[in-house]
Amino acid sequence: MEFTLAITGASGSIYAQRTLVHMAASGVVERINLIISEAAKTVARVELAVDLTDAGRSAINRWLGLPVDSGLIHLHRLDNIAAKPSSGSHPQEGMVIVPCSMGTLGAIASGAGTNLIHRAADVTLKENRKLVLVPRETPYNAIHLENMLCLLRAGAHIIPASPGFYHRPQTIESLVDHFVFRILDHLGIPHSQATQWKGLKEQSGELVSTGED
Repeated sequence: MEFTLAITGASGSIYAQRTLVHMAASGVVERINLIISEAAKTVARVELAVDLTDAGRSAINRWLGLPVDSGLIHLHRLDNIAAKPSSGSHPQEGMVIVPCSMGTLGAIASGAGTNLIHRAADVTLKENRKLVLVPRETPYNAIHLENMLCLLRAGAHIIPASPGFYHRPQTIESLVDHFVFRILDHLGIPHSQATQWKGLKEQSGELVSTGED
């Protein structure tokens, strides 16, 4: 399976990092076309203390805990409109933008894209492939909501970065991973079943997840 993953300048760099980690660990993803906007590099430096400014494949692999010589990640410049993800004739399963800024969302919704992220998303829609957008903004204004509705009608999956708490996360990573698994569900990528909802039972006067089908 091959996917494109784009990281834009919205807050939530950790969502991108953990999505990449779990895609790599899935055992079914053979290639990830990675596109990082300039604003995303700034946000990653602020939120994760990682410098992706001039990062090459080996640096990205180290960031994700992959072997330095892993060929899974293929980096593409934001201005490289001739890259593989820009063409509908290049076969892949789909694309995820995580996190997705409101500027990127608006550019895709309007069809007036100016970079490889916009173009790759447009191609994904026109080829009827899976496009998952993970907006991270609050509150939403009417323009944001209208753009999301426009993209939903065009076939995109809108998955706001709104993590659940019913699995009682004890760490930020656990909270993020639980949400990332929902992203993978929509992309059709297998993952750990540990956080899928199994129902409830009462135990010592307390409602807890059964962990059973």
